[in-house]
Amino acid sequence: MITHIVLFKLKDGSPESVARTVQVLRNMEGKIDELKYIEVGTDVLHSERSYHIALVTKFDSMDALNAYQVHPVHKEVIAHMTEVREASVSVDYES
Repeated sequence: MITHIVLFKLKDGSPESVARTVQVLRNMEGKIDELKYIEVGTDVLHSERSYHIALVTKFDSMDALNAYQVHPVHKEVIAHMTEVREASVSVDYES
């Protein structure tokens, strides 16, 4: 299994903006066959180094992760994130 984690820092960190983006991310659930698990969380600490949103996803294989990357539903999410994010970091590992 491959775990894919992305942290997002938004340009607008208002509660409304964060909630809207969380909904965009959660909207992928059940729409991409390769996506076996999704969890979306928001930061509760609000420290200087905090990111606003964490996305945790799981896939059966690297091939499944690669298919997710080009899936039309994920491409819509990428378009939204490109517009609203200030920064993002990610890690992918075998789990």
